[in-house]
Amino acid sequence: MGLKDGENLNVTCPCCQAKLVIDPIFGTVLSHTAHVKPGPDVDLTKASDILEEQKKQREDKFADSFFQETHKEDILAKKFEEAMKKAKDAPAGKPIRDFDLD
Repeated sequence: MGLKDGENLNVTCPCCQAKLVIDPIFGTVLSHTAHVKPGPDVDLTKASDILEEQKKQREDKFADSFFQETHKEDILAKKFEEAMKKAKDAPAGKPIRDFDLD
C-alpha cells in the first residue's frame, strides 16, 4: 500500500475510536473527530419506574444516615468499649518518643 508523497493518513484510535488525520511528513495530527457514544438505551415508558426506584434508594440512604446520626452516641460508646477491651488485652509496650522517630 504505497502512499503518494504528501497524502494524509486516516487512522482510527484503538483506545477511544476517534478518527485522526495525520500528516506523514511531519507526523502531526491535522484533524481529530471524536467518536460519538450512543446514549443510554432507556425506554421512556419505564421512566416513572426508574424515578421511583431512585427515590426509594434516596429515602433508604437518608433513613440509614438519620439512624446513624440519632444513635451516634451509642455507637461511639460501643466503639470505645471495644477499644478499651483491646487495650486491656494487648501488652503494654514501651511508648514511642518523638526523639525515636527521627
